[in-house]
Amino acid sequence: MVDKNQTAKTISVENYGIKNATVKYQLSSQELHNETLQKGQGKEASSGALAVHTGEFTGRSPKDRFIVKDDVTRDKVWWGNINIPFPTNMFDDLYDKVVDYLSGKEIYVRDSYACADDDYRLNIRVINEYPWSNMFAHNMFLRPTEAELASFDPEWTIINAPGFMANPEVDGTRQHNFAILNFTKKIALIGGTGYTGEIKKGIFSALNFILPVDKNTMPMHCSANVGENGETAIFFGLSGTGKTTLSADPNRKLIGDDEHGWTKDNTIFNFEGGCYAKVINLSEENEPDIYKAIKPGAILENVIMDEDGNVDFEDTSITQNTRVSYPIYHIDNIQEPSIGKNPKNIFFLTADAFGVLPPISKLTPGQAAYHFISGYTAKVAGTEEGINEPTPSFSACFGAPFMPLHPTKYGEMLSKKMKDSGVNVWLVNTGWTGGPYGVGNRMKLKFTRAMITAALEGELKEVSYLEHPVFGLQVPQSCPNVPDEVLNPKDTWKNKKAYDIQAQELASSFKDNFKKFEEFANDEILSGAPLKG
Repeated sequence: MVDKNQTAKTISVENYGIKNATVKYQLSSQELHNETLQKGQGKEASSGALAVHTGEFTGRSPKDRFIVKDDVTRDKVWWGNINIPFPTNMFDDLYDKVVDYLSGKEIYVRDSYACADDDYRLNIRVINEYPWSNMFAHNMFLRPTEAELASFDPEWTIINAPGFMANPEVDGTRQHNFAILNFTKKIALIGGTGYTGEIKKGIFSALNFILPVDKNTMPMHCSANVGENGETAIFFGLSGTGKTTLSADPNRKLIGDDEHGWTKDNTIFNFEGGCYAKVINLSEENEPDIYKAIKPGAILENVIMDEDGNVDFEDTSITQNTRVSYPIYHIDNIQEPSIGKNPKNIFFLTADAFGVLPPISKLTPGQAAYHFISGYTAKVAGTEEGINEPTPSFSACFGAPFMPLHPTKYGEMLSKKMKDSGVNVWLVNTGWTGGPYGVGNRMKLKFTRAMITAALEGELKEVSYLEHPVFGLQVPQSCPNVPDEVLNPKDTWKNKKAYDIQAQELASSFKDNFKKFEEFANDEILSGAPLKG
């Protein structure tokens, strides 16, 4: 596909305080690919994709994400160890140092936007130190036409300087890397890290504040697709639960794979213009759409290749968080524009490494809000330093690191939208069955796909359900193309008593985690808690 936004136009960045820089503006994906190779900052894979190493950081650094505390944010942001306050004067001083660092350098500037619905469009200017970071912005944000570029007026600015290292003692950061949002100046300032995910997550975090506060619109860390009948499905889930994989359905059009808004008019719109998928253990057989999207224009991050550029997707010697970024048009079956209507099914995806949650269960509005605010999955051995056995992991709203407001604000919005739209909410366990991690097996992807398909096509409406004795969830007793014995998790365990103990322990973890939300939650949300534990 030809890059639509090539242009000979150049711009000045003097107004940002960046002096005497050589500005490379709005380069095409191919030009940025070539610049990266010429600078020795990447290699070309056999597929034609660009492969880069992001350096010291191969993932986000949540403890180094800050929000400037000022008149706009002071009384609205849920301050704490997720939303860490940063003083205005220290932001200004650090900003001056970053733009001084970029002065005199060759830099890459791109105008783009977020939000596919024109009523919510957010124009963004991205200023990058590295060409491949700018290529990432090309892939992940929406791409203006040349006519739109002629009168482009950026509302937010991202300044991204991976090579700049902060001095914590002077600059007020925790260490040398940082990602800081300033809602008054509408700037995302990123330094000391080459991990590209900080670029898109900065704008996602900003929209998670702007949309509920200013637009009465619910922001969501989710993927979405739409069927031939025009009904939209939404998939929430933390990293590794299958959000991108399960939304890339050959029988449905992809709206987007990570970040969306749900408007007061009951439409769903994508924030982004691309996908950022994990590629650990990627295969053409299991994830054909993602596999085929790795071609010229895509960026592979932190993968291992042989001398011929062939990628070993099973090699995690650099990181478990190997990734690919590609523009959404690398997927054949997409919704254009990236907007869906009539949301009818929501899926909460969890990779339960304890093997106790049902592979699919139906939730009441109270349970939906409770599980949404909880945002449960489990970490398994090897995914993080110090993790040696399955560990519960809770991330409020399936995206706590990006949520500036209190989680119950988003939970209440979800409950209301459920009732207003008549949407069904399902909890889907893509994790373990037959026992915990190390004993049982990962749920087969073909079974998960069959369960989701059955829910989407209304085939679970008439089947019988049983209430889970610990979690109170409604568990279907039959499902097309899925063996009955798979549906009730206890039936898959050899040691039934061990299952009961494990289920109650996990329920207790849910309740312990939710204690910090209880005083803010209404009775309906509280009614969604596990029955035992």
